[in-house]
Amino acid sequence: MGNRVHLSVLLVLVTVLVSIFHSEQLSSHSQTLLRIQRLLNFPAVLSSWNNNTDFCSTDSTSSLTVVCYDGTITQLHIVGESRAPLLAKNFSINSFFTTLVRLPNLKVLTLVSLGIWGPLPGKIAHLSSLEIFNASSNFLYGSIPPEFSLLSHLQTLILDHNMFSGHLPEWFDSFPALTVLSLKHNLFNGSLPDSLSSLENMRILSLSHNHFYGPVPDLHRLTNLQVLELDDNGFGPRFPQLGDKLVTLVLRNNKFRSSIPDEMSSCYQLERLDISANTFVGPFQLALMSLPSITYLNISGNKLTGMLLENLSCNPGLQAVDLSSNLLTGILPKCLISNANDRTVLYARNCLEETNQNQHALPFCHTEAIAVGVVPEGKKHKRVSKAVLSLGIVCGTFGGVAIIALLFFIIRRENVKRKTKNPPPTKLISENAASGYTSKLLSDARYISQTMKFGTVDLPPYRAFSLDEIVAATNNFDSACFMGEGSQGKMHRGQLKDGLLVAIRSVKVTKSFSTQDFVHYIEQIFKYRHRHLVSVLGHCIECYLDDSSVSSIFIVFEYIPNGTLKSWISDRHYKKSLTWTQRIEAAIGVAKGIQYLHTGIVPSVYSNNLKISDVLLDQNFVAKIKIYDPPLLSLMRKVGQGNPSRELKSPSTNKNVKQVDESDVYDFGVILLELILGRTIKSRNVDTLKDLLQASITADGEARRSIIDPEVRKVCLDQSLKTVMEICVRCLVKEPAERPSIEDVLWNLQFATQVQDAWVGDSQSSSDGSPISPLASIRMTFH
Repeated sequence: MGNRVHLSVLLVLVTVLVSIFHSEQLSSHSQTLLRIQRLLNFPAVLSSWNNNTDFCSTDSTSSLTVVCYDGTITQLHIVGESRAPLLAKNFSINSFFTTLVRLPNLKVLTLVSLGIWGPLPGKIAHLSSLEIFNASSNFLYGSIPPEFSLLSHLQTLILDHNMFSGHLPEWFDSFPALTVLSLKHNLFNGSLPDSLSSLENMRILSLSHNHFYGPVPDLHRLTNLQVLELDDNGFGPRFPQLGDKLVTLVLRNNKFRSSIPDEMSSCYQLERLDISANTFVGPFQLALMSLPSITYLNISGNKLTGMLLENLSCNPGLQAVDLSSNLLTGILPKCLISNANDRTVLYARNCLEETNQNQHALPFCHTEAIAVGVVPEGKKHKRVSKAVLSLGIVCGTFGGVAIIALLFFIIRRENVKRKTKNPPPTKLISENAASGYTSKLLSDARYISQTMKFGTVDLPPYRAFSLDEIVAATNNFDSACFMGEGSQGKMHRGQLKDGLLVAIRSVKVTKSFSTQDFVHYIEQIFKYRHRHLVSVLGHCIECYLDDSSVSSIFIVFEYIPNGTLKSWISDRHYKKSLTWTQRIEAAIGVAKGIQYLHTGIVPSVYSNNLKISDVLLDQNFVAKIKIYDPPLLSLMRKVGQGNPSRELKSPSTNKNVKQVDESDVYDFGVILLELILGRTIKSRNVDTLKDLLQASITADGEARRSIIDPEVRKVCLDQSLKTVMEICVRCLVKEPAERPSIEDVLWNLQFATQVQDAWVGDSQSSSDGSPISPLASIRMTFH
């Protein structure tokens, strides 16, 4: 009896002790949560937390959830306000995660849109029970720490909309249970690790909007994979090997150049397919339109061939189809036209018959198909071998092209012969015929010397071109020379008789204009000749003889072969990125171009709305601004409203010169921000990223380098980087009057490049063997 009493007392004592332990543990966890609230600077989503809060009994919402089990916190779910700003400079991510790991039994951790910034600490591995980790929409940067591989129970990893960089590690096979991996909108680069192929439980793999490149690993073993999003990277050239349970496949805007595998027609669960903006070739699989689950299909911007038939079948649930910009022939299927109000169907820039959207002529698609090594399908009335059929189509196509070319040549020769007897409907306004503005151009020769003052231009003299020269340079505006079309007209690449490569803009004038209406325009573009502008070489104006009104105008520019600055920095169209020195030199070039537009010509040109895509690089990587010329189309829209020329105010007459001057400085600051971070910057993110730069300036050198483009992280001197960051932040201040002048910008950038060059050049040692300080060798000779 006594033993039983003692046993009962012992059980009660144990129960009390356990209860006390759990109570103390919960009390400790409560203090941890309140400290997390303080470290996050008391966000609105945690406003209900206080010392009296019973965290394990609070109601769950979509923004805030705390789940407890057996006296411990197992789930913490915090979602802040959309576009939450960067946390204060005194925020410490190490302190934050040191606090978090005091909740060692966490299985679910969600920290979304809370303004958290810094590199992800390796101590997260102390949360060894973690199964779901979501830290999206913050400002985390650097690489994923190797300690992360210790989280062997991880099932879901979401790090979208951060600034992570570097290559994906090879140890992803450390997560055998991983089902969701989402790393969208970061700065990751390099090729994907083969270890992804072993994650057989993977259901969602989303790597959109990064800088990945190269082939996609073999994913056919991932039999549970339902969502694969790889858009806006540099993957290619082969179509990835995949399983047949896909529901969503997005490969948009990569570098794929293969055909679509036949297996895609067997993906019966596929609902969304987007392979647009690549260079896929070969036949378009018509069966994709009739897949039983398909609702969205986008194949635009490729080189896919095939003949569409009127009686093809489509899935009734197909809501959106984009077939634009391919090499398709035939007739648009009725199934796409029916229920037009409930379905979006785009198909322009193919070679289809009887459509309401702009189409190429049939020979265009045949020729382009041959150019990419694919012969378009046609109607097969007889059974012939593929080799004979291909040979017949090729020969027939070339024969047709040859006949057309011959007819064109004969007709053109006849037209030339008749010019002396029967004048044609149009003629070229020659330099002599345009004497109304030629003398004015000659009197403005002072601008040539002004150009030489601001930047030497090794180009032929400005002149008027004949229409025959324009036609010859572009091979009669051959499609192979076509560069693009925009609001300022069509652009063609060309080569003059002396071998000089040029870019020719052509604009068709649809209203009645005389040559005098274009006097101001020609006078203005004549002045755009500078080392850091895409210089104008001349013009050609074609007029109707019956009323001497202008029918077309052609502007001849120098041709810049190395693409846009954007393609070298954020798009990564080239395997090799620009060095840190090249980036500063490019920025200096842009600044000098802006300086010339502001002070080197009269009237000055302000408010140019510059973007990084408006900067081209020549064969020596010299930066040249391309978007500065007066808009020709807006000029033409002003007919009947007095002088249709664009009124460009000079500094002496424009009361808001300082403000518009500084608007160009702000745009330059955005370009500089992209050069530093190595990523495309959206306007809504500029202030946030500016604050990130500002915070890093006051931090140490390692912190500064951790947020910049990984391509230049190891090779930029900290003093050079800090100088560029500082001038970038100053360019982006909200108050225009507080922004630096373009001369101030130039001084700082030239200082940064001299510091960098001195460090590279003098990194050996002085004559006595002691190291030379980079700053000691700087010569302050900035012009």
